[in-house]
Amino acid sequence: MDFTLSDERRMLKETADRYLADTYTIDTRHAAAAMEGGYDPEQWAQMADLGLVGALLPADIGGYGGTGEDIALIFESLGRALVVEPFLATGILGAAPILMAGSDAQKAMLVEPMIEGHTTLAFAHGEPASRYALTHVETRAEETGNGWHLTGSKAVVVNGATADHLIVTARISGDAKDADGIGLFLVARDAPGLSIRSYGTVEGGHACDITFDTTHADAIGTPDEAAPVIEATIARALLALCAEAVGIMEVCKEMTLDYLKTRTQFGRPIGTFQVIQHRMVDLVLEIEQARSAVMLAAAHLDGPRIERERTASAAKNLIGRVGRLVAEESIQLHGGIAMTWDYALPHYAKRLVMIDHLFGDTDHHLARFRQVSGEQAA
Repeated sequence: MDFTLSDERRMLKETADRYLADTYTIDTRHAAAAMEGGYDPEQWAQMADLGLVGALLPADIGGYGGTGEDIALIFESLGRALVVEPFLATGILGAAPILMAGSDAQKAMLVEPMIEGHTTLAFAHGEPASRYALTHVETRAEETGNGWHLTGSKAVVVNGATADHLIVTARISGDAKDADGIGLFLVARDAPGLSIRSYGTVEGGHACDITFDTTHADAIGTPDEAAPVIEATIARALLALCAEAVGIMEVCKEMTLDYLKTRTQFGRPIGTFQVIQHRMVDLVLEIEQARSAVMLAAAHLDGPRIERERTASAAKNLIGRVGRLVAEESIQLHGGIAMTWDYALPHYAKRLVMIDHLFGDTDHHLARFRQVSGEQAA
């Protein structure tokens, strides 16, 4: 298999890496995370101008990418810089349901402004009692004489407080855990009956809890057949998170290697001690294995459902395990400096830990891998 990047993708990656290395320092990241909503709108607009949002979307709707490889490339670069701008919330979680199920009018209203950096989206799917179950939806949708109205609550909506529009899952029929009977709905941020409780997350991100009280909404696609769209949307998010984690792990490795070459003990760099070298070799091998899993998931993203879900869960499980190892080893090998706010490494480590818990941790995805593999065998 040829893993060589095309000229277009190589140029895109070089552009992203160069821009982020020149302008997006760890202090820039902290300042952006401290802003209302958890990111810098000016940085978001500049990154959109570079084409980083459009690269996440297919050409037939105005983008110039959208494949698994494009998503992996962009998010690895974002991970290296620890970017907090809403690429996951808007370019993946928000965009995917619109692209897969939205009407022509909805695409016309949202896609171009999103690519240009003028509109942000958020995917309100998880609920207080749903944990990681994709089809556990208790929020209800009722059709009335003047459209659809939603009642219920959503939890930990990534970048939801500042999103211009929310993509919301709600149940039209059936019990809370049924796969059938779920719909997708578009809700404006200022819709009556919508209330938001916003908060920062442990690694510097931003999320919110949302309550709907007979809130007006517009249906996206067929109102009660959203389960396949939800599953495909989360698969794209898993790939994005896994690629972001690989970028973060590479930075942790580089920072640790540099520290081991400069920190001296007993008159010599600590990186010359054999036991330290063995630990770093193990770390490098695990990171390469994680990268391979991401490449496999990217290759199957637009393929048959079973392979897409198996490779996505396999990658997320491995990323969770390797990410924790990299975070722990990097901090331990650095010593006390790795526990200080002013040093960049602990912020990368915290993001690795958070990625493990987003949209399913290692245990969840091991179980899901077994479940999907069983479906394939049947």
